[in-house]
Amino acid sequence: MRNKRRPNAPIETGRTLPQPELPRYSSYATKPSQSQPDLQPKKTKPFKRLLALLLLIIISFIIVLGVWDARNISAASSKLFGSGNLFNFLSVGGLNTDSNGRVNVLLVGYSVDDPGHPGANLTDSIILLSMSQTKKTGYMLSIPRDLYVQIPGFGYGKINEAYQDGGISLLEQIVSQKFSLPINYYALINYSTVRDTVNALGGININIQSSDPRGLYDPNISPVDGGPLKLTNGPQLLNGQTALNLTRARGDAYNSYGFPQADFDRTEHQRQVLAAIKAKLNWKLVLNPRQNGKILNAVASNVKTDVRAQQARPLFGLFNSIPQTALTSLNLRNLNGTNYLDSYTTYYGKSALVPSAGLSDYSQIDNALGSYNN
Repeated sequence: MRNKRRPNAPIETGRTLPQPELPRYSSYATKPSQSQPDLQPKKTKPFKRLLALLLLIIISFIIVLGVWDARNISAASSKLFGSGNLFNFLSVGGLNTDSNGRVNVLLVGYSVDDPGHPGANLTDSIILLSMSQTKKTGYMLSIPRDLYVQIPGFGYGKINEAYQDGGISLLEQIVSQKFSLPINYYALINYSTVRDTVNALGGININIQSSDPRGLYDPNISPVDGGPLKLTNGPQLLNGQTALNLTRARGDAYNSYGFPQADFDRTEHQRQVLAAIKAKLNWKLVLNPRQNGKILNAVASNVKTDVRAQQARPLFGLFNSIPQTALTSLNLRNLNGTNYLDSYTTYYGKSALVPSAGLSDYSQIDNALGSYNN
């Protein structure tokens, strides 16, 4: 007889039943939704790390350049203007001009930095730099050192004696009166400025175009100063000392050659050197604080001027904005194809120069310069 199964008694089958599959997530964990962010850190791509590093290097380089340039400007400003405050350059002031809106600067060279040079207080280099702010044109007029003028309070004498007699204000007064042109600023320049600035620029390019096929030769430049001066015709790269010697040489020795007009050739070379220096002054110098520091120091240590710190930047900007082709070189021996000077013998038997129209008659010269001053 078959046994009856007791109620609620487990059924014994003799084999193991499969266990039901447990849920993947326990009741203590929350199944992540698709919107939940991935908590695993993402790896930075190599090119992004490289870009960040490069950007950091560039920013650091700009900061270092800026600080170095600022120190150079501040040091030069302290020497030249009596204050190293850089805020003076940020508050830009307007430039003084004449009635035609031109800025006229008297550039005066002397050699007080050379103790062995006779007549160190004589201004053997006088250049009138006149610039138009609106037209971005200008000219450099060389005033002969032997020009015979009346020096107020001292009688007649050569114009290069005026500074030694009464200082820069007296020389400004004479130039302004004779050439009917107000002088807005002056720069009194030691010859060392030329040598040190050219060296800091790495030399300047000059094209020697002497009427003598041999070029230029002046044995009067002593070996101590790197002489004698000897240059062939054609393009030349001049270092600071040679550039300075070129601005001083006039070929007055008996065996010199290439200086048929003596002092007029010298003044022509002075304008050439100034133009060549200008050609090398550009914004790229900002990127080389070692070089611009040398240039700024050369100028600040050897120049005296009445330019204020607030006017320095716009004045340099005006000078630098004039293209080389728009900066005309003028001299009174050949102004628009005409010679406006005559030789003259003074009461003491010295050779001098006077206007062709008469001893104190500058009317023809003023008329000839009129076309440049408008």
